[in-house]
Amino acid sequence: MRQEDDFLQDDLDDEKTIEFIKSYLPQELKDKFTDDEFYYFLDLIDEYYAQSGILDAQPDDDGCIEIDLEKVVDYIIKEARKDEMGEYNPEELLFIVQGEMEYADSLDDEN
Repeated sequence: MRQEDDFLQDDLDDEKTIEFIKSYLPQELKDKFTDDEFYYFLDLIDEYYAQSGILDAQPDDDGCIEIDLEKVVDYIIKEARKDEMGEYNPEELLFIVQGEMEYADSLDDEN
């Protein structure tokens, strides 16, 4: 039962993240992507963090970890091509990656 609860919580967290990202996006991008694409992008962002070593990085004196958002975008584009999900505009994906970062920062600010 615990594992099922974790999955439900992850789904709820993803839903909240996607809603935040949608509100963060410029008006012309708000309806451009499907929810399935947003879930896919979030999975790839998490995958990038896990594989790149960012999760193991030591914070600087201000408690921050430097993340190159363009590398995250490049990773999403590369994986989307490999998975035959389509071609995506890097500038548009950058807004999504920034939105995910802003959402994570807003959660940190609440604590």
